[in-house]
Amino acid sequence: MVERIARFNELTPSTLPFVEGRMEGHKERKNYSIVGPGVAEDSQQSIKISKPHGYNLGAVSANPKNGSGLHSHTTAEVFLIYSGTWRFYWGADGKNEMILNQGDIISMPTNMFRGFENAGEKEGLMFVVLGKDDPGIITWVPNVLIKAKETGLALLDDNSLIDLKQNEVPPNRKLLEPITNKILKNFDNYEINEIEKFVFRSKNQANLEIDLNNKIKLIQILGNNFSNKTYKPLVGHNTGFNLSILKTKKGLIENLIFDKPTVLFSQKGNWEIKIENEVFNIYSRDTFSIPLNKKISISVNNNEDCFLNCVSKA
Repeated sequence: MVERIARFNELTPSTLPFVEGRMEGHKERKNYSIVGPGVAEDSQQSIKISKPHGYNLGAVSANPKNGSGLHSHTTAEVFLIYSGTWRFYWGADGKNEMILNQGDIISMPTNMFRGFENAGEKEGLMFVVLGKDDPGIITWVPNVLIKAKETGLALLDDNSLIDLKQNEVPPNRKLLEPITNKILKNFDNYEINEIEKFVFRSKNQANLEIDLNNKIKLIQILGNNFSNKTYKPLVGHNTGFNLSILKTKKGLIENLIFDKPTVLFSQKGNWEIKIENEVFNIYSRDTFSIPLNKKISISVNNNEDCFLNCVSKA
């Protein structure tokens, strides 16, 4: 069971996870792989829980005015803002943008360029859920690869990262070329009101909660399943996984059963997880991978509202 727990303060982040990692505005950040490898281009990225779950869970922290350059994914990418204020921007030119805050969630469409930046005044943290066991590779807008190469970093044609200041291109490889303008036009773009449909804003949650019992409430963000029961999601986006949130100050829910790979990670609060005769505590930012087909009890005892995120394979 201990191997199923990822204590955030014990994780080893990558400080150079992607090709744009030396560029201004991108170099003061850290990338964490909690469940699965994610899409990090750093071959040395530490992975805490490597067992396949049908999705990947990671996290990214960044200092003010730092974040990710414009890139696209072939699978779902969902951001859960743990702390700070973040600016998300999208499209090949990055002109459309919106601001999200602590507790907000955005599910980004595939085949669309997106980037993000810490728009606050101190370090911020987001958790990121990516679809499928193999979430695919990143496609960068041409300008990112061009400017990254000026810092000595580049991608090989197998999408692995190389430091040209320290290594030569292997004989059987060549550098990945930026995509052409013709290919660039094949990517989608969205107006702000269209992206808003993929956003959950925590300030609106009071009217969106479902009573699981007289103490614990459920907020069903993505997918329609929580512990084998069906609920209508607030964001109608097919990501391949369910995302639910439990909310309570002092509450207990018993006899939950998950028959598909499921992880719990605390947004706020010290949550107690009881499985048969074993009891585990996960604190804020910690993650627990639940064993399948076991009766589980979840509880918390606090004076303020606490939130527990739950991701399960659809």
